[in-house]
Amino acid sequence: MATQPLTVSDPEGQPIGYVVGGSLQSTLRVRLTVPPQTIQEGSFVTIRSGNWQFYGTVVDLQLGATDPRFADEPSEARLPRGLVDLLHGQTLYTNLEVLPKLMAEIGPEPGTPDYEAWVREHPEGGRIMSVRTVPLHHATVRLAGAGDVAEIFGEPSERNFVLGYTREQGHPIPIDLEKFVQRSAGIFGATGTGKSFLTRMILAGLIKYDQASVLVFDMHNEYGYDDIASDSHEPVIGLRTKFPAKVRVVGLGQDTRIHGRTPDFNLVLAERDLEPEDIEMLTRELNLKETTPTTLAALVQSFGDRWFHEFRQMEVGAEETDENGKKVPAPNSVAYWANSVGTNVMAAEGLHNKLRRLFEKPYILPNPPEGATIQQVIKSLEAGQHVVLSFGKFESDLDYLLVTNVLTRHIREAWVRKTEAYRADKSKNPPPRPLVIVLEEAHKLLNRDLAAQTTFSTIAREMRKYFVTLLVVDQRPSQIYDEVMSQLGTRISGWLGDESDIHAVLSGLADRDQLRGMLTHLQPREEVLVMGWGMPMAIPIRSRRYDERFWNEVLGKTDLSIEEGLQKLGF
Repeated sequence: MATQPLTVSDPEGQPIGYVVGGSLQSTLRVRLTVPPQTIQEGSFVTIRSGNWQFYGTVVDLQLGATDPRFADEPSEARLPRGLVDLLHGQTLYTNLEVLPKLMAEIGPEPGTPDYEAWVREHPEGGRIMSVRTVPLHHATVRLAGAGDVAEIFGEPSERNFVLGYTREQGHPIPIDLEKFVQRSAGIFGATGTGKSFLTRMILAGLIKYDQASVLVFDMHNEYGYDDIASDSHEPVIGLRTKFPAKVRVVGLGQDTRIHGRTPDFNLVLAERDLEPEDIEMLTRELNLKETTPTTLAALVQSFGDRWFHEFRQMEVGAEETDENGKKVPAPNSVAYWANSVGTNVMAAEGLHNKLRRLFEKPYILPNPPEGATIQQVIKSLEAGQHVVLSFGKFESDLDYLLVTNVLTRHIREAWVRKTEAYRADKSKNPPPRPLVIVLEEAHKLLNRDLAAQTTFSTIAREMRKYFVTLLVVDQRPSQIYDEVMSQLGTRISGWLGDESDIHAVLSGLADRDQLRGMLTHLQPREEVLVMGWGMPMAIPIRSRRYDERFWNEVLGKTDLSIEEGLQKLGF
């Protein structure tokens, strides 16, 4: 909301046309008075109509003619140039389709007695609201100026993190980080569109803002320490390098090194950390059978939380000779246990063989060393630090699915306990620190087959009230379960080439038909469409570059290179 009276568009807000028609339910038609090449789809425009100002985006440009013959028959070869220009100006035209999203009462013209009276009646200015009416015919349409952009999207600050700039005039477009972390969000784009760089920038803003902790599941070891870009081979700065006191890099498995460097600590899973649902989630990866849940339930009933350890110690096919000289299952065999509890032997032995891939994982230990457990990660996040979990050499889908789900399940339980304690007695218990979990290649965990079995779908649906949200990063949003996609408040998307992916990103949005054109016409790199909960209105922007200039702006450094200094001096 405005804290001071709204002003008319900035003087540099160029008039580009006037309203000639349209409706509240669809779009407004605007007759263009400037060459069409000066306006792009996605341009942010304002419309002044009486005491009201409307804000919208251009979603289409259409060529028209007063008579089709003037458009069908070129006149340049038959008439003098001056007459051609005059004729075209009267008979050929371009219309814009403008999608109005917001409106605000701005009062009479500044400097008039009526304006002073209006200011006294509205000391906090006009309220910005969703559009509820339409402007008058012939209302002037302008390209939004810097003041208009700041009025709607806010002035840049630590909370209002600049994500990019308007494509025509370069006005900064911030995203409200406080709102951004209140709901799960998604970053999408085809391979090579710069999703990882955009994610790094948003994470840098969240770390600088420091009102939420961040847990990054870094499957490809690219967020913590400095790296080399795969396409340009240029150095890429890691989050740990710029925030050494706030970011902790955690390596999966003992003695794991990331890019030749020793992480802040290593994470191993305790055998007792695993539960049957963690195994059932791996049905596709391990090719488990429908008898698996029954066998797992019998193991838990027999051994409690030591089921994984005890099952790991058993042997398949171990036999001994009884007093009658007959071969029988040995006491340490799977068959011996299965017979003792009345479970199908073949199903138990089959499960043991399938779980051998997990039994051989070096990061699953009976008794992890102190300081290398899941609790250490949770303590770091609760203390306000940010954790990048790098998987090191464990980059298979099996490792990613298992570790992310187990760790997130324990985190969810911890945040639920803290939230319930806070609500029970706010005077004694502080609220839990908000947490954002960054999930790369999200479709592997949030597809239709697995979504119901993972902790992540629960977080997307319910954990907002427990101060935990997701940031999913993916190149195939169409493979993410519809119910999860519907829970994503803020969506940031680069170019997508597949129609099903475009449909998935825009699913559930009221203006998806109009937004589709803006999304499909993005440049393959450095342009994104930002929409949803964290933004007052959808808008395509030119994203910031992830370079040293970006870091100087984020960290508040004013050191300039010689070239930058000369440029600022006008040379």
